[in-house]
Amino acid sequence: MLNSASEAGTTSTAGVLALTAPGPGGQPRRGPRTVARGLLKAVRPKQWVKNVLVVAAPASAGVLLEPSVLARTAVALVAFTACAAAGYLVNDAGDVAADRRHPTKRYRPIAAGIVPVGLARAAALVLAVMALGAGGLLCGWELSASLLVYLAVTFTYSTWLKHIAILEMLMVAAGFLLRTVTGAAATHVTLSRWFLIVAGFGSLYMVVGKRYAEATGLGENAAGARRILAEYPLNFLRQTRELSAAVTLVAYCLWAFERAPAQGFSWGQLSILPMTFGLLRYGLLLERGQGGAPEDGVLVRMLSPAPNHGDLVACQY
Repeated sequence: MLNSASEAGTTSTAGVLALTAPGPGGQPRRGPRTVARGLLKAVRPKQWVKNVLVVAAPASAGVLLEPSVLARTAVALVAFTACAAAGYLVNDAGDVAADRRHPTKRYRPIAAGIVPVGLARAAALVLAVMALGAGGLLCGWELSASLLVYLAVTFTYSTWLKHIAILEMLMVAAGFLLRTVTGAAATHVTLSRWFLIVAGFGSLYMVVGKRYAEATGLGENAAGARRILAEYPLNFLRQTRELSAAVTLVAYCLWAFERAPAQGFSWGQLSILPMTFGLLRYGLLLERGQGGAPEDGVLVRMLSPAPNHGDLVACQY
């Protein structure tokens, strides 16, 4: 995920220069502590914030603070984070060659040679098995089943589906949707049809936004860094993003009014306003050349004042 190539490059470089410093013979240092730090970076702690979606189902149902539900949600959150980390390791292990041609991804520990590919895959297997076992033992087979589906989607995407236009975006969006399904499975909360539509198309909106940010930020080098970007005209990505935003907002409105009493006003209806603001603001950030990496401060930018003309030119190029 990128903002602009220069901005993201500066951020990524700062965290990995110590790890990628060459040792004797010009090879990256691979002491136990360095490899451990590399593994920690490779599972992308910044992106764990996405897993908060696991909490969405019990929170929207109003049962999150019940002790038993809270405990099950915590187990689901930890288990899903482990599965997501396994997915990142498998994906990066398979993308070593492409990542080394990318202006920022080349600093990832596996691409940089800090973490051996074999070790990354072994760690992914351990994390996945532990998550499935703990989830089934503590919360039941429903949680293990949802985690298994997520792992299947992730690994299939990493090895095959990421090279198929449109389908690859749908698979990434499905990964976000499965976060909410996992929370519901662990706590036995029933998801409404409108909630699923909001989560699904909202996820697609974010994924298309990421592709748009990559295509505009990398310019002519986009296809070299991510081959599938050559399949997407910018107008198509923009139209798909707008369609996803429209479906998300309409479904959210229907969900909010469905939960409201037959007569009178509810706070859920009022939440339509910040939802609308968030969708529009994120679209604006993308058009400015920002917002491609929600985990890298996009939430702060959502409420930041508009940049001056000089900043706008800088972030576009």
